Amino acid sequence: MKNIAIFDLDGTLCDTLADLADAVNFGLEKLGYPTHNYEKYKIFVGNGVNKLCTRALPEDKKDETNTLLELFTSYYEENYLLKTSAYDGITDVLEKLSQSGVILAVATNKPQYFAEKIISKLFAEINFHKILGGCAEREKKPSPQIIRDILCDFDDEINAFMIGDSNVDIMTAKNAEIKSIGCTWGFRDENELIEANADFIAHKPSDILDFILQSK
Repeated sequence: MKNIAIFDLDGTLCDTLADLADAVNFGLEKLGYPTHNYEKYKIFVGNGVNKLCTRALPEDKKDETNTLLELFTSYYEENYLLKTSAYDGITDVLEKLSQSGVILAVATNKPQYFAEKIISKLFAEINFHKILGGCAEREKKPSPQIIRDILCDFDDEINAFMIGDSNVDIMTAKNAEIKSIGCTWGFRDENELIEANADFIAHKPSDILDFILQSK
């Protein structure tokens, strides 16, 4: 039986929060609206950049989401790796999983273009079977479509895991009927993962390795 580890990107593989927040705040400043601190953005992220921009706007300015999205994108294009980095220990876990025959993939609501660029820069030596991000042709998580688009490549019996830091990831796993691993070092807290009924809680990256390799 093949093991497949499907990772969320933001808050799971990489700490991207500051660059995301800075890009949205740049747009908000241009529009003359209040900005937010990084802590607030931990709640805003998780459902794609459109939703991120909508959540950041004042309540009476939600109709300006597309304008803010354009400003966000232009800034993020130039600064997406300014403060972003892989979490300590995550690259080692990816390498060991791969060496153990586990197939690796990424399923994120981050736009496909940025997901591929970040992975290519921060995990250049890691072989991912697929990197799937947000796009017009595919429903965003928690829809299971992104998982199905990854698993459709395999005819053999598989043992798949969705690994992420938010209830969105856990719900995605449940909707796709695969196992879920919640990560506590990301943008959401452990209570959210527990309430979402994650199959396993990882407090450090190496916990992921232990859980997958010991799972039947």
